[in-house]
Amino acid sequence: MKYSYEQLEQFDKQYVWHPFTQMKSYLEEKPLIIERGKGSYLYDVDGNRYLDGYASLWVNVHGHNDPELNEALHEQIEKISHSTLLGSANVPSILLAKKLVEIWGGKLSKVFYSDTGAAAVEIALKMAYQYWQNIDPVRYKHKNKFISLKEAYHGDTIGAVSVGGMDLFHRIFRPLLFERIEVPSPYVYRMDEYGDEEEIVNYCLKQLEETLEQRHSEVAGMIVEPLVQGAAGIITHPEGFLKGVETLCRKYNILFICDEVAVGFGRTGTLFACEQEEVEPDIVCLGKGITGGYLPLAATLTTEEIYSAFLGEVHENKTFFHGHTYTGNQLSCSVALKNIELIEKRHLVSDVQRKAQALAGKLQKLYELPVVGDVRQKGLMIGIEIVKDKKTKEIFDRSEQIEHKMILEARKRGLIIRPLGPVLTFIPVLAMTDEQLESSVDIIFAAINATVQANKVKLM
Repeated sequence: MKYSYEQLEQFDKQYVWHPFTQMKSYLEEKPLIIERGKGSYLYDVDGNRYLDGYASLWVNVHGHNDPELNEALHEQIEKISHSTLLGSANVPSILLAKKLVEIWGGKLSKVFYSDTGAAAVEIALKMAYQYWQNIDPVRYKHKNKFISLKEAYHGDTIGAVSVGGMDLFHRIFRPLLFERIEVPSPYVYRMDEYGDEEEIVNYCLKQLEETLEQRHSEVAGMIVEPLVQGAAGIITHPEGFLKGVETLCRKYNILFICDEVAVGFGRTGTLFACEQEEVEPDIVCLGKGITGGYLPLAATLTTEEIYSAFLGEVHENKTFFHGHTYTGNQLSCSVALKNIELIEKRHLVSDVQRKAQALAGKLQKLYELPVVGDVRQKGLMIGIEIVKDKKTKEIFDRSEQIEHKMILEARKRGLIIRPLGPVLTFIPVLAMTDEQLESSVDIIFAAINATVQANKVKLM
């Protein structure tokens, strides 16, 4: 039975509670209802076509409905869809773990599976804490805190929220959270008073070292989004910051955790963001692009040293008591293996580098608009900060919903993007063509301009 748009809209608004969505506002609008996808395009139930400018929440790599990914999935379905990884193994999860270790290419040697990026972070935090307790529960009994950056976002489960630093998303849950230690992040656009990029990096690293000097004995680890803080508004970190953090973690004997969930699998122009500063974390979290945007899967990778601390006799209780029903699911692991194969075969990473460089020039045109304060880019992650006053960098009041109006204007023109606070994010399908990328920027320009004109925006 085929339902009409009106019927689906009614069912959607009657039964579905959407994530990170103010449902009161949503109920007042005409929802976008997607029916299918092909390549870089999404199609709604009425057949309208849209460029997927947020890669279906930053996950799509090769495009929608890729024949080779489809085939890999079909082949696995004919064998088995799922069996538990608790106390037994399966072929795709074994082969994927081997491949992940190989493509990371550093000292990480063990893979622990989950199904979302937040879960991968949750695992990393629990793993880091228990590591110290397994080594020496008396000497390290106070190592139970984590350091993270201002405006950090690492997922929406309780542990992941605990190391988050975004007041809008996290403040309501504060009574439920464990204590974290916050240090400044090099948000260059809004840190003029500290000098140029190098001086801002030095300031942030100095603050981190002062914190570690005082509190390293109680810190289990530090977690960082390498190179780009995604949910914070595509805050790109200047060169040297990530390496500096790693150096300080080594100096003060705390575990260094890199959350590559959003930035991994080619998104920033290298397969993994850590490569760009030759950083070797103790624990890394992977997700989003790992299956090419097909199925939920995440992984937490760690070193032989950390893994070995969990080995012991049963009565010692050193086991890592964590796991999910669909841990290491065969369908997800099979499509992830094919995704990585295609990344290599199609030379996707070098293609992203080339397209990102070409796009950088095109993005500069956005500065002509009176409300564009900053344009930030790392690979194919782009953030456009909307301001009311370019001199003071004042943003529009949330009640005006200026950024939301801009994305609706973009949608009218055939592009789907999303805002993060005052920042419009453009996170395209990695395989999007040069022409589609250029067209997307043209649409973003037109959408911002149309919003300014239609709303008679009063600029300072």
